[in-house]
Amino acid sequence: MTAARVLALLEVLQAAPGLTGPELAARLEVDERTVRRYAVRLSELGVPVQAGRGRYGGYRLLPGYRLPPLMLTDDEATAVVLGLLAGRRTGLAVGEAATGSALAKIQRVLPGPLRERVDAVSQTLDHTGRAAPRVNTPRAAPLLALAGAARHRVTVRLAYRSWRGDASARDLDPYGIVFHSGRWYVAGFDHASGEVRTFRVDRVADVARTERGFTVPEGFDPVAHVVGSLAAVPYRHEVRVLLRETTLEEAAARIPAATATLSETSGGVLLVTRAERLDGMAQMLAGLGRPFTVVTPSALRDEVRSLAARLLACAGEDPGE
Repeated sequence: MTAARVLALLEVLQAAPGLTGPELAARLEVDERTVRRYAVRLSELGVPVQAGRGRYGGYRLLPGYRLPPLMLTDDEATAVVLGLLAGRRTGLAVGEAATGSALAKIQRVLPGPLRERVDAVSQTLDHTGRAAPRVNTPRAAPLLALAGAARHRVTVRLAYRSWRGDASARDLDPYGIVFHSGRWYVAGFDHASGEVRTFRVDRVADVARTERGFTVPEGFDPVAHVVGSLAAVPYRHEVRVLLRETTLEEAAARIPAATATLSETSGGVLLVTRAERLDGMAQMLAGLGRPFTVVTPSALRDEVRSLAARLLACAGEDPGE
């Protein structure tokens, strides 16, 4: 009985739990009696293998057993490392140091040649998008607690901190978890306000489950709610612009749903949003490449005229002067 054969059984059990004795024997190219000996040997080594009763009983690892990263294939190890790197870049990660420590543990046990290749990718990889701020990364415990409560439809008590830094305790029916633009959000019914609201998960200090259950409204879409609520965040100016010579589908492809709401009208597509600075809104409208009419505010028309004047001045300059 070679160690390689025993480890091969462990790898198969990891990838496809529940295979029967005959199926495992075919995979390993041995007989069923040998499969049973391999399973006994794994148990002696401290790897808990559970065998179903009867000739066609399946083999599986007991739940909760943590397999070492050494059992990952080259492709699997590379996928894990690159996934961790991407998660750290985009904000799709938890904890301040969890990603770094996980990467270090996996890279320490990778075979030398594979470790060098993976390091080469991580050190030479560039990104076109801006990295998500590290401060937006939530802790694992609140995120996992909220996800579990959403799955089992259980009301939770949140210890929450607002963007102003005000602390509050509130009961929430978590309908779903959403990752959007580098941040984690939970959407659900807030008992304090009596409304369905959106909360940043990185601002959740603690989550305590209650004994109360809830029902998610039929047809509720957590992604649509989060995106819509973020688009409605109050800024200084309310903007309404009629986009002409375009369709709703074309406008939606150019304008992120998180920044504005779009609706089809007889005269074109009505864009409704809020903005803190009108000069940036004028630049965004100019970049659409479609004619438009500013409905409100009138100050936005002035910003569009000012932008047009600056562009005309730039176009008229002689590059030789």
